[in-house]
Amino acid sequence: MTAQATYEFKAEIKQLLDILVHSLYTEREIFLRELVSNASDALDKLRITNATSEAAEAGNAGEDEAPLEIRIEADKDKKTLTISDNGIGMTEAELVENIGTIAHSGSANFLKALKESGGATGQTADGIIGRFGVGFYSVYMVAQSVKITTRSYRADATPVEWISDGQGAYTIRELTGDEANTAARGTRIEISLKDEYTAEFTEPDDLRQIIRKHSNFIGFPILVNGERANTVPALWREPKFQITKEQYKEFYSFLTYDHDEPLDTLHTSVDAPVQFNALCFIPKKSKDFMGFDREDWGLDLYVRRVLIQHQNKDLIPQHLMFVRGVVDTEDLPLNISRETLQDNLLIRKINTTLAKQVLGHLATMAEDKDRYAEFWREHSRVFKAGYMDFANREAFSGLLRFNSSSCESADELVSFDEYISRAKPDQKKIYFAYGPSREALRLNPHLEIFRKKGVEVLYLFEPIDEFVMDALRTHKDFDLTPAEVAKPEDLAALPDVDTPADTAETPTEPAKDALEALFARIKDVLGDGVTEVRASARLTGSPCCLVNPDGHTTSSMDKIMRSMSHDNSVPKKVLELNPKHELIRNLASLNQADASDPFVEQAAKQLFESALLLEGYLTDPHALVGRIQDLLAKSSGWYTKAK
Repeated sequence: MTAQATYEFKAEIKQLLDILVHSLYTEREIFLRELVSNASDALDKLRITNATSEAAEAGNAGEDEAPLEIRIEADKDKKTLTISDNGIGMTEAELVENIGTIAHSGSANFLKALKESGGATGQTADGIIGRFGVGFYSVYMVAQSVKITTRSYRADATPVEWISDGQGAYTIRELTGDEANTAARGTRIEISLKDEYTAEFTEPDDLRQIIRKHSNFIGFPILVNGERANTVPALWREPKFQITKEQYKEFYSFLTYDHDEPLDTLHTSVDAPVQFNALCFIPKKSKDFMGFDREDWGLDLYVRRVLIQHQNKDLIPQHLMFVRGVVDTEDLPLNISRETLQDNLLIRKINTTLAKQVLGHLATMAEDKDRYAEFWREHSRVFKAGYMDFANREAFSGLLRFNSSSCESADELVSFDEYISRAKPDQKKIYFAYGPSREALRLNPHLEIFRKKGVEVLYLFEPIDEFVMDALRTHKDFDLTPAEVAKPEDLAALPDVDTPADTAETPTEPAKDALEALFARIKDVLGDGVTEVRASARLTGSPCCLVNPDGHTTSSMDKIMRSMSHDNSVPKKVLELNPKHELIRNLASLNQADASDPFVEQAAKQLFESALLLEGYLTDPHALVGRIQDLLAKSSGWYTKAK
């Protein structure tokens, strides 16, 4: 048995490089993002270093020269792609340490040293991207071999050349003579492309597209064959007061390919509970056309101006999917490839914070009724899905809009608060009714008592509206109550409004025994089709209506629930008759005179099926149509004689 000993791990370098190249990244084009990020870091390091007194004393030649930039040159004939920068460069020792040592991050070391030294006065290192020290090796996904030529910013630095085919070994040599004289400060990476990738990565337009996708917001110019690729700046990092409306429009068009101006812009910077910057837009037009493009949403996630994920759907709730924009943060723990997140806790915090920011912004927009109406017409269908957002229930509720019985047209919108401001004294309910149109709701018999009392009713035109009301239940101190299930006694104490109908003589009801006999006859005719036949206190102009026996579920919600369970049966309801209606009074008289009069049976069936038709339950109208035609034939004879 040997004594205890300590050993260091050993690595098979060729195998390790193979893993890095073929297993770490999901897309080949990522190598360009990584090399551009490294070049950006080199430029940032030079900028920061130049600001220190130590660099000034060293006679740094990096100041007051050509502008800092990244150049990409593609040569299809030579099958090469070259990425160069005029940044801080590397010495031979630094080249061995940074490139020759896998997982050694020169940027991470630079930041550590900067922090320990107290940093450069007035300078920020927020733009430094690299952290893991493996991004460079992604180049071997497409490279046959790579040659690096680099010269440090230090005045006495000797340029060096590094060459490797990525198989586990590399060579380094110092440049002398003309080679040394022509080597400029910075780093030049020349990639000899594999044959199968030459066409893909030597086309300038394709390269510019990759830059715009992954690295567009790098803080330095990126030139592809002499033409700048990243023309749109990272506006979210700029102070809002410095940004013009035209710049926002340009950024929005770049992001969405929408040439219209955005309806509104939200530019925010958050420090707690998680630090991030966001630039979001509300488009003028919805993309939710008949349910298409339902997956085409989400915010672009950036970390230090580098795209990590396009259309991240975890950054914002689904009911705010109409929002387009970007989120940039430095707090996220990424995996080594910087393609996925290691922990979603911070993303959830961003989601929660950003949702509150957007809702608050919409509340401000709502102060301009016309502008908010424009938003509502385009995006309300998506927004209404927020009825399950219980954390923001009050804010969501305040942003809802409906048409109502007080509106003069279908285009007018009413908020809950506006409804409350017009409520009757002692009224503690917000009443609503569902229907396909204003005309349909005008003919809804359940709303007659509300018109009589002058009580406003909110109109719901979309099925989701019922789910919204059912989930909210209340707004402030008011209960959200379907007009269909409202108790007539709750409205009885309210005075009637002055209408021309009020001046007419109130018709008398039939005798109690005549009514009871009629109700019994109709119940006998309809059988199990109804649970009960009774007098109605809610009707003023219609002869009858159907009411749910439980007094809670509306007919529209009942149809939705039955549809979800594939139940096509007709529910059994209470048939309410209006004793003051002329038809009911006449039927009572006919039934009292002859309890077997066939007209009473025919009228009972007609009233019942008409009520079913109004509520959308009548699936076969043939009997109803035939009955109407028979009644018209009989009545036309009477009418002809009367004329």
